[in-house]
Amino acid sequence: MNGMNNEREAADEDFQLADAQMIDLVQQLEVYTPTIPDGVAEHYLNRAGVNTLDPAVVRLIALAGQKFISDIVNDAMQLNKMKGSSQTSRSAKTKDKRSLLTMDDLNPALTERGIKVKKPLYYP
Repeated sequence: MNGMNNEREAADEDFQLADAQMIDLVQQLEVYTPTIPDGVAEHYLNRAGVNTLDPAVVRLIALAGQKFISDIVNDAMQLNKMKGSSQTSRSAKTKDKRSLLTMDDLNPALTERGIKVKKPLYYP
């Protein structure tokens, strides 16, 4: 019986910690400005059928979208570096190497997440 009480106490402590972390996250969302503006997040939430008046929810969704985009770009950059396709800057003054991210680098990262991108048949 003592073992069950210990497990229950540990679970209660975990819930209290999770509650404290959630409260802290909501407080931080009030002052944080995500890369995706609130208006853009609200537009796409409304298009998806989500109607919310809570700005914390909108910012949380915007933050999740920002992380999603960041992960895709990070994966694409890693693929770019592994291929060794980084190109040098055209400027003669600076001799630093800069990476050029192309659709060929971005496609595998998008496909990994279930997003299919096709090039148009005709490029003007």
